[in-house]
Amino acid sequence: MRYLSFILSLLLLASCAVPPEPSAPVIHLSDLKPLPADPSDDVVPLRVAVAAVISPKGTAESYQFLLDYLSQKLDRPVELVQRRTYSEVNDLVESGYVDVAFVCTSAYVDGNEKFGMELLAAPQVNGETVYYSLLIVPADSPAQTRSVADLRGRVFAFTDPMSNTGRVYPTYLVQQLGSAPDQFFARTFFTYSHDDAIRAVADGLADGAAVDSLVYDFAVARDPALGEKIRVIHRSPPFGIPPVVVSPTVRPQLKAELQSILLGMADDPQGQKGLQTVGVDKFVLIDDSAYDSARNLLAAVGPVSP
Repeated sequence: MRYLSFILSLLLLASCAVPPEPSAPVIHLSDLKPLPADPSDDVVPLRVAVAAVISPKGTAESYQFLLDYLSQKLDRPVELVQRRTYSEVNDLVESGYVDVAFVCTSAYVDGNEKFGMELLAAPQVNGETVYYSLLIVPADSPAQTRSVADLRGRVFAFTDPMSNTGRVYPTYLVQQLGSAPDQFFARTFFTYSHDDAIRAVADGLADGAAVDSLVYDFAVARDPALGEKIRVIHRSPPFGIPPVVVSPTVRPQLKAELQSILLGMADDPQGQKGLQTVGVDKFVLIDDSAYDSARNLLAAVGPVSP
């Protein structure tokens, strides 16, 4: 009986004892893993290529507001992609590496023929969707006529091998005189942008150049002193303005969305700011036939090798 009472007492004491506190978990730093990525990090950026009509620095500065506007409207990041030549930009469009591109007129004609590059929209400037090739010389140049003939035996700056205004048209003018650029000029070189060609003439590095009228007007308006160093001696017939294009592989929904955003920019105060920085009134629809004059010029000149 005493033994039974002793056992019962032990059980009672055990039931009243305070249980030990659980031990804290041990954390090994080597076992830690990064937190899951934010879903927004997985958003693929819209890649936009801008042909080097103006220098890379000028392109980045001028187009930033427009690209920011696209990013805001699409609710996705937008990445600017630049290459040195028009041909390289066309390659990006053909491969699908970029979604949309601002290209030269001849680049569109070439891309449309070779892989079906598609028109998205065109800028309207001063109420027009055309532009011109301007033949420029230093202000003190002895050139007297309104012809390239006065530049025979001189140094001439081309812009890009594929440029309609900066290479194809001046080549056509020389051919009309029964010659070829490498025979007609003492020396030629490429600047790979129209603003650099303008500066080459203004600084006396070239005796002449043919440049995009839109870039010329924009450059002179921004820097009137530049206009005092050069003068225009010839203006071409009008050509279809350099367009905004997409690859034929771009999804129809994205193409329609991009087109709607560009066409609506002029009606949006934020969009207007983007238009102003690139010197554009608004974006409009344009028909492929607007580029027939450039096609005819290319057919007359024939293949233009670098």
